[in-house]
Amino acid sequence: MKLLVRLTSLLLFIFIANYTYAQTDSTTNFTVAGNCGMCKKRIETAAKIPGVESALWDLKTHQITVKYKSKTVTSTAIQEAIAKAGHDTPLFNAPDEVYNSLHECCLYDRLDDKLNAKAAHDHDHAGDHDHDHDHIVTGVVVNENSKGNLSPIVGVNVKWLEAPTVATTTNENGVFKIKHDKGYKSLIFSHSGLQSDTIVVKDLHEVLVVHAQDNVLSEVIVSRKRKSSYISAVGGNRVEVLTTRELFKAACCDLSESFETNASVDVVSNDAVTGSKQIQMLGLSGIYTQLTVENLPGPRGFATPLGLNSIAGSWINSIEISKGIGSVVNGYENMAGQINVELKKPHNSEKLFFNAYANNMGRTDINLNLAHKINEDWSVGLLLHDNFMYNKNLNFSDNGFRDIPVGNLFSGINRWHYENGKGTIAQFGVKFLKDDRTGGQVDFNKSRDRGTKDKYGLGFDNQRLEGFAKIGYVFPENRLRSIGLQLSASNYKQNSFFGLTDYLSKQTNGYANLIFQDVIGTVAHKYKVGASVTYDNYEETVNKNQFDRKEVVSGAFAEYTFSPSEKFDAVLGLRQDYNSIYGWFTTPRAVLRYSPASGTTLRLSSGRGQRTANIFAENMSIFASSRAIDYQALQNKGTAYGLKPEVSWNTGLSVDQNFQVFGREAGVSVELFHNNFQNQVVIDYEDPRAISFYNLDGKSFSNSIQTELRFMPAKHFEARLAYRLLDVKTDYHVGRLQKPLTAKHRGFMNLAYTLHSGWSFDYTLNVVGSKRLPSTVDNPVEYQLPAYSKAYTTMNAQVSKTLGKHKNIDIYIGGENLGNYFQKEPILAANDPFGSYFDTNLLWGPLTGRMFYTGIRYHIK
Repeated sequence: MKLLVRLTSLLLFIFIANYTYAQTDSTTNFTVAGNCGMCKKRIETAAKIPGVESALWDLKTHQITVKYKSKTVTSTAIQEAIAKAGHDTPLFNAPDEVYNSLHECCLYDRLDDKLNAKAAHDHDHAGDHDHDHDHIVTGVVVNENSKGNLSPIVGVNVKWLEAPTVATTTNENGVFKIKHDKGYKSLIFSHSGLQSDTIVVKDLHEVLVVHAQDNVLSEVIVSRKRKSSYISAVGGNRVEVLTTRELFKAACCDLSESFETNASVDVVSNDAVTGSKQIQMLGLSGIYTQLTVENLPGPRGFATPLGLNSIAGSWINSIEISKGIGSVVNGYENMAGQINVELKKPHNSEKLFFNAYANNMGRTDINLNLAHKINEDWSVGLLLHDNFMYNKNLNFSDNGFRDIPVGNLFSGINRWHYENGKGTIAQFGVKFLKDDRTGGQVDFNKSRDRGTKDKYGLGFDNQRLEGFAKIGYVFPENRLRSIGLQLSASNYKQNSFFGLTDYLSKQTNGYANLIFQDVIGTVAHKYKVGASVTYDNYEETVNKNQFDRKEVVSGAFAEYTFSPSEKFDAVLGLRQDYNSIYGWFTTPRAVLRYSPASGTTLRLSSGRGQRTANIFAENMSIFASSRAIDYQALQNKGTAYGLKPEVSWNTGLSVDQNFQVFGREAGVSVELFHNNFQNQVVIDYEDPRAISFYNLDGKSFSNSIQTELRFMPAKHFEARLAYRLLDVKTDYHVGRLQKPLTAKHRGFMNLAYTLHSGWSFDYTLNVVGSKRLPSTVDNPVEYQLPAYSKAYTTMNAQVSKTLGKHKNIDIYIGGENLGNYFQKEPILAANDPFGSYFDTNLLWGPLTGRMFYTGIRYHIK
């Protein structure tokens, strides 16, 4: 009955909003990114949705003029329709898969979603019109026929007037790349049947578009480049996007190292011996942040602790960070936010990408990406990653334990892409992971010492196999109507040991999500409906204690988006799911966006999340200690470990304001989030001799306040400053306490300076406040720790240089933790690992000290 009331209210709201929507005839003018006449035709066709009387896009100014009836359509809807056809507008970025499927001639440089191309060009190049130095000039040559349509011209000869020997020709898509050196200003274009012409290039750092009209070649337009990271100004949820350029500011060997230049996400080590890491957002553990890969479930369940290491940095095309509650379309588990990783697609990636990395601690990474376009419809790609760690004596604290396990991790993806140009798009493939590592005392020998008390050791032998598919269809007669099916299936096995404790786990997972979206009357009213099912079969053994369960969650969802103007969006979502263990539950969520003035964006979100805790896999570090665990108390066959599901409500408010500093773009953001648990599985470390798991009896909450300033103090010089305050508390059996091992204060600074000569300089500073440590007062004095840790500072820096005739080689060197600050005693009672006080879980600071690395990247487009 409650569900019926909610759905009735939702439909009533839709009807009233649709009925009361005002109507007036209107004309709008805005920027649309594009390169040529093919773009012009595509843009104008896409703009002519129901209610639009005429649409005219100007190739030179990138401005489109649209006359429309506001009773049936809005300017926002028109921009969205154009973006869905593949062209960025001030309010909407084209979907990556649509943009990447455009003809090479049409692959404009992407717009920032808050500024039009001209404004961004003025900001980026103010006072720097000549750009007279060594780099690569890129352009495209097209032909205009009597109807004004353009097509690429193949085989045009291009050379510099000042250096005729520096020459090239346009490829099958009319595209050329030519090296520029100091003093080169004029390009000569020649082709049989066309009159040769010499063109003075107006901007050497933008895509040059040249077209032939009346048999004469001439320059017509330039476009702009995309930022390395940006915050979307449209849509309900606040999404921060990290592009490949942002990730290249650090070594970024795998996903766990991809957030070093970001203030929103923390990546911390779980303990002092396993090498596992977790992400943290809003002061909550990574298990409360939904990790997806291309909107399919990422490593979850038993694969969570070591999952960040399995996704190579060189595979990543972009990372989308969304704090707070997310869309019901993506499921019910999101509590603190969502991190979605977009991988490189075979139809638009480099033909070859190679990365080699090595550091002074004994780690080596090799990455190889291959992509091949089989024909107009099919593309195939192969992504490979191999990580080696062989320094068995790495031990900064000199406590006799390896700081990082040694061994090998290999992972790979084979993926396929199909698009027939008639509305059908399909992606599918397989993923494989093999992780075999050994840690513990530096002289531990697995074949000799495992199962004995001679030396303490630990080891992992993990294997994960996954198949995935995404199939979509866009209705040709209505591009705003589409249907999609997401599928994945995986099998994960872990064979591990920690001293004398054996931990074996196996998880078989299946996932399906069907999504249909359309509009109600006008594009001011959009909706998505669908159904999903998740199947998990868990098999878990801890020292012969068996914890097995099957959990199936199936449900349906509906999400309605109301966008009456460019200034306002409301997204209302509702899910109803049935869990085979815990029964029915409802997930309501709502997000509002309001832009009262240009450059100002306010967002408000609130909603519910629910998840089932996997207490051993998600807290695997507990096995690397002498803490006692009451396994019998967790043997309730009716539920998972005899515990209730975790349930929380998250509410957030954010304000983003853009302005000018020193005549350049700048921005400031303020975010406030409150997460309140109605039920939580409490992990209690307050007894130094035991670890307890129990349902929350009282309150548990997190409050997060973060502010960030972004500005450019000089040309080509970007600066970001951030500060975050966390208040995270839980009612334990001993009373309400601040969450252990979580800093209340954090300061952040990132500086990036890039030269057109190919040099890039990046510096990141993190100031981490003190953290509360779990109580050790019941230990002997020599094994007691203070109540709080020390505050500390870390500094990372990297220098890179782009080389090669085609600017396709990058050499980089860098350092992490340059101040060489590390926790002096990361393991309690390291001298007696089989004794009563041994504990590796009290890690509050860096485990390793100063580290230097170097690497090389090479690609063929």
